[in-house]
Amino acid sequence: MEEYHVPVMVNEVVDNLVVDPDGVYVDLTFGGGGHSKAILSRLSGKGRLIALDQDDDSFAQSQLIDSPNFCFVKANYIFFPNFLYYLNIEHVDGIFADLGVSSYQIDEPTRGFSIRFDGPLDMRMNKSISLTAAKIVNSYPFDDIVRILKDYGEVKCARLIADAIIFRRTNNGGIKTTGELKRIILDCVQRRSAQNKVLSQVFQALRIAVNDELVNLRVCLSNAKDVLRTGGRMAVISYHSLEDRLVKRFFKFGDFVNQQPTDMFGNYSKTFRLISKKPIVASEEEIKANSRSHSAKLRICEKLC
Repeated sequence: MEEYHVPVMVNEVVDNLVVDPDGVYVDLTFGGGGHSKAILSRLSGKGRLIALDQDDDSFAQSQLIDSPNFCFVKANYIFFPNFLYYLNIEHVDGIFADLGVSSYQIDEPTRGFSIRFDGPLDMRMNKSISLTAAKIVNSYPFDDIVRILKDYGEVKCARLIADAIIFRRTNNGGIKTTGELKRIILDCVQRRSAQNKVLSQVFQALRIAVNDELVNLRVCLSNAKDVLRTGGRMAVISYHSLEDRLVKRFFKFGDFVNQQPTDMFGNYSKTFRLISKKPIVASEEEIKANSRSHSAKLRICEKLC
């Protein structure tokens, strides 16, 4: 698993995140450990890094890091405050999250994330949960499938694809593989130039629904605001507009509403200071070396109070 995952914008992350080498940092999405290793390299002997990931393969990767400054927790990132409490850590100096699916997960056919390979319709980040993409397409009613495709994938022909899914599972004994689902989608999209985009949108929608990603992101960001100390920084890399919209709104307003909060006297108050008003994107050189970085957006903020 040497090429488990190629981390995105590593230097941009650590340069802006690690402002105190003696501080405590949290990597909420360990993945293959690329960002964690870079953060560790910037810490002093007093610094600490706590990393989380619910994926079994990520746990295996974490065992390759031998450092007294490092602690790995196999859990969903929404629970990170609980583990910080267990470790007697009240506040941290930096929090990082890479919201993308790892290269290994995408390239492993048995995980069911990729449109390039035929495999089981799984898409679970945590294999211990019961909900899979197969369960959604084979048992969810028409309206729920339409809602998932529209809300999580912004699929314009959601009703057409949902209708084709219902027809196929009713008349052909169910949809078991990513290849079967892919053929259904392609039959619904006549314009060849749009086929890959729609495929990606549908697979994204199902993955988000299976893993409850947007709800978890809201919970995680809210928890991070409470745990981050004044002057501490949070850095988040997102890969599609739904995630980036939530992160942008939260960093700007400190909540998920589109308005600036006020105190009891009506004065505007801010929770974060934006380190960069516009998202940081990968360089042309990085995109050439790692095509999956082309859609990545890095946003960084600093807690004010």
